[in-house]
Amino acid sequence: MTAVGESTPTVLAQILQSTRAELERRKQALPERELAVRVERARAAPATGRDADRLGAAPGAGRAFGAAVRAPGIGVIAEFKRRSPSAGALREHAEIDEIVAAYEHGGACALSVLTEEAHFAGSLEDLRSARRASSLPVLRKDFVVDRYQLYEASAAGADAVLLIVAALDVERLRALLASAHDLELDVLVEVHDERELHTALEVEARLLGINNRDLRDFSVDVERTYGLMSCMPADATVISESGIGTRAQLARLQDAGVAAVLVGESLMRAADPKRALRELLPSLP
Repeated sequence: MTAVGESTPTVLAQILQSTRAELERRKQALPERELAVRVERARAAPATGRDADRLGAAPGAGRAFGAAVRAPGIGVIAEFKRRSPSAGALREHAEIDEIVAAYEHGGACALSVLTEEAHFAGSLEDLRSARRASSLPVLRKDFVVDRYQLYEASAAGADAVLLIVAALDVERLRALLASAHDLELDVLVEVHDERELHTALEVEARLLGINNRDLRDFSVDVERTYGLMSCMPADATVISESGIGTRAQLARLQDAGVAAVLVGESLMRAADPKRALRELLPSLP
């Protein structure tokens, strides 16, 4: 992959640097060939119980995550993350089993789990725990730059992965999108501006996340979503990410054509995440 250049947002560049270094360590501990064999064996085994319910038929088109966010009305993808570079630690002694159960009972349509360690204190074990504790579809939210991370996501029980346009050149984005679909993972392709949206549409991504957070300085502006909605094709499924914390915002976003929102920090900080989520969800048709 072509290295991310000097024009790449500073915070993102730092995260990608540490991501690649940690990825090489994981590859040394468990080579990609061996991980791929494990994943293929698991996929070949008959699915039972909850796993059977969440597996869909068409890769990237009808799996649980995509179906959940395309359901009628605006949905909330509730995120578990332990910290962020801009806000620091979000919740002392965060117990993922309790929080994702609260999200499910509070009405979330899906889960997002931060697995990046150096800047967000996440892990694949958090993803596995969420998979065990909830029947909701799970998105692995990380800085994916390599096919190895897709195998990791599949092995840990993810239904979907995040690909960030700002972190990838167009050919790597296209290749990772195809590899994820081969593994029957839904893919949320994240954009930040019109140029990145053009790249996402060039690789025929149709499950699109608009990040309201500017990765250069981590400032947030929800108006970014409204600015990009006019450029969206009619068949796109759009998720608005970051800076969303009120019922009025959800109602306005639904009116603009947004299918779902991804909410993390406000729910993680809430004394009662289940109640906070129920108060956020609008009673809309």
